[in-house]
Amino acid sequence: MFDSVLNSLGDLMGSPWIYVLLAGLSFLDAVVPVFPSEAPLIMAGVYAGSTGEPNVALAVLSAGVGALLGDHATYLLGRAAADRLDRIPATTRTGRILAGARSLADKRGGTALIVARFIPWGRIATTLTFGAIRYPRRKFTAFDVIGVTIWAMHGTLLGYIGGAAFQNQPTKGLLLGIGLALLASVLIEGGRWLWHRRRSSEPVTDERRERAEV
Repeated sequence: MFDSVLNSLGDLMGSPWIYVLLAGLSFLDAVVPVFPSEAPLIMAGVYAGSTGEPNVALAVLSAGVGALLGDHATYLLGRAAADRLDRIPATTRTGRILAGARSLADKRGGTALIVARFIPWGRIATTLTFGAIRYPRRKFTAFDVIGVTIWAMHGTLLGYIGGAAFQNQPTKGLLLGIGLALLASVLIEGGRWLWHRRRSSEPVTDERRERAEV
């Protein structure tokens, strides 16, 4: 399925339908992550850097709009299913993901949406959780706009770098773009791990204890 979709994308890179497809895949990935929308986004960037099509700005815009609509659909599902989500056992995989999303929301607030956008299952769990706790919709939208914009630009521009490095060789450009995306993910996760490790090793002061209790 993955290969067939990517092959179809390659055939559509010079067509206006590529923007519709990018939006649709980004929407789907925000609701049911059965297909990684980052790959088509990187591929669009590769072709843009290698052949000049599609338009980079329109690719970012279409993917961002699709992801934004998908996140809001998941947010509304979370609001509607708040009671059911609360009853999911914490010992299950879904329960642990939701618990992690709640912890992230409690610690970071709206910025959790920006961080979670780069975690495939984490972003769905986070948007569901924000809906379940009835996080203000205007604030949700504001932070989500920032998150999907950074996410769409990140994927497209990494692909563009790969495509520009291998003119008229999109396969090599795609491999480089995916490699750069993986490297960025490793660096982000490594930075998060070091930050959490440093925070956990700090002594608990009265000020930090008071903030935790609040």
